[in-house]
Amino acid sequence: MGIRKILLPFLGLAIFGFSVDIVSSEFSFREATVHDIRIAFKQNELTSRELVEFYIREIKRLNPVLRAVIEVNPDALYLADKADQERKAKAPVSKKSWLHGIPILVKDNIATKDKLNTTSGSYALLGSVVPRDAGVVVKLRAAGAIILGKASLSEWAHERSSKAPSGWCARSGQAVNPYVKSADPCGSSTGSAISAAANLASVTLGTETDGSILCPSSYNSVVGIKPTVGLTSRGGVVPISLRQDSVGPMCRTVSDAVYVLDAIVGFDRYDAVATRKASKYIPRGGYVQFLKADGLRGKRLGIPHEPFFSFNGSGLSQVFEPSFHALRQGGAILVDPLETPNFEAIASMLVGEQIALSAEFKLSLNAYFKDLVTSPVRSLADAIAFNKKFSRLEKLGEYGQDLFLEAEKTNGIGELEKEALQNLTRASKIGFERWMKKNKLDALVTPLSLVSPVLAVGGYPGIIVPAGYVNVGIPIGICFAGLKGSEPTLIEIAYSFEQATKFREPPSFKH
Repeated sequence: MGIRKILLPFLGLAIFGFSVDIVSSEFSFREATVHDIRIAFKQNELTSRELVEFYIREIKRLNPVLRAVIEVNPDALYLADKADQERKAKAPVSKKSWLHGIPILVKDNIATKDKLNTTSGSYALLGSVVPRDAGVVVKLRAAGAIILGKASLSEWAHERSSKAPSGWCARSGQAVNPYVKSADPCGSSTGSAISAAANLASVTLGTETDGSILCPSSYNSVVGIKPTVGLTSRGGVVPISLRQDSVGPMCRTVSDAVYVLDAIVGFDRYDAVATRKASKYIPRGGYVQFLKADGLRGKRLGIPHEPFFSFNGSGLSQVFEPSFHALRQGGAILVDPLETPNFEAIASMLVGEQIALSAEFKLSLNAYFKDLVTSPVRSLADAIAFNKKFSRLEKLGEYGQDLFLEAEKTNGIGELEKEALQNLTRASKIGFERWMKKNKLDALVTPLSLVSPVLAVGGYPGIIVPAGYVNVGIPIGICFAGLKGSEPTLIEIAYSFEQATKFREPPSFKH
C-alpha cells in the first residue's frame, strides 16, 4: 500500500479546524477537578460543550509544542451536547456517573470504535479498523464520559526500540515535559501525563507494562494509579503482555483518579480470565469511599533507605524529608526495617523480564492484529516490514526496531521463557510479597517509580502522587505500593498525603 493511501484516513491535527465559541462563563477551567465540574454542572454554571470547547482551544494552543495529543474526536462537541441534554432532561445515567459529561483523553493504544484511529503511535496501524471499543472505553461511555481524543505515547508503548526516547512516536513526534521542556517526560504514557498536567483534558487514561503510568506521572506532576493486573480490562488494548499489562487513570488529583478507576474496573468478557479473577478485589460501594482525609492514621509504611533513599548517592532522603514529615503528622507509622528486601537479588531475577516480554509481545500482538476488522499490517513481521518500507517516516535509521526484531525471533513460550517466568514469580513471592507480610506493612513507600519492575512482574498496584520539584523545577513523585487488591488502602494513604501536602503546582513551561 502506498504512503498516500495510508495517510488518507489520518484525522490528526487537521480536526483542529473545529469552530469553537469563546465562552463567557466565570467558571475557572484550569486545574478544575471532577468535583468542581460536577458542582458547576449542577448549579448551571457550566456545560459540557463549554468544557470541551475550552480543552479544544487549549490543545490547539499548546499541542504544537507539547505534542501530547494525536487526535481530537470529531464528535466531541456532539457528545458534549448530548450530555448537556441528558442532564437537562434529568435522564437516568449509570450508577457510576461521576464522569458524566466530562471529557477524557485515552492513550492511543486503547481502541475506540468511532472516528478516531487506534495506532499505538505508529503509521503502520493508521487506517486500521477495530472490532469494538476497548473494555475500559465501554465502561467510560456507560458512565457518561466524553472521549475527547487520543493521547500520544512512546510508539508501540516503548516496545519497538530501546533507542527511541520516552514520548516519541512517528505520528506526533517528540512529546515535551510541560514543566521543564528539556526534561525527560518518562515512560510510554507520556501524552496522557502531559495532557493531564497541562490541562488539555479533565482526566486521562494510560497503560502500564512496567513503569509506564508511574514514571510519566512522577515526571509530569500528576497522580497515576497502576491497578492490580486484571482489575481493569485489557480487552481492545494494543498489548505487550497479558501477564503484566494494566490500564489506569492519570489525573491532577487523587480524587479524580479514583473517580476514573471506579468507572473502569470490573469484568469484561474480552479479558474474561483476568478480570473475573481480579473482580474479587473490587469493594462493595466502589473506591470513592476511601477518599479519607485521615487515611494515613495508623498505617504502617515501609521506607527502606537502601537502596532507594541513597540511590546513586543522590541524597533523595533529604528531598523527601517534607514528605516523611507529612506522613508522620498524618498518623502513619514509618517503618525502616533492619531487614530490607534484597532488591539487588530481585533485580538480577528481573533480567528475565525482557526475555518473557519478547515472547509474550509477539504472541499477544499477533492475536490483536488477527482480531482487527481491517489493517495495513496483520502481524509483527508485517509491522517490521512496514518500518523498513517507510523508514524515513518511522525514523528507522535513527531509532531502529531492536525490540521488534528480538520479539520476532521468539517462537512461543519455550524452556528459556519458562525459566524466566519462574524466576519472575519467585522474585515476587520471596521478595516483595514476603517482606510486606513479614513487616506487617500497609504499603511500601519509594521515590519516583523505582519499584515499578517489582510491581510489574508481580501484578501489584501502586499509586504515585506529586511530592515536590528538584533541580530546576523537574517534578518528583512518591509511590505507595501494595499487595494485590490493596487499592482501598493505597487510596486512603495517597489521598490523605495529598491533602496534607498539596505539592502539585501547574506547569511552568521552563526551557
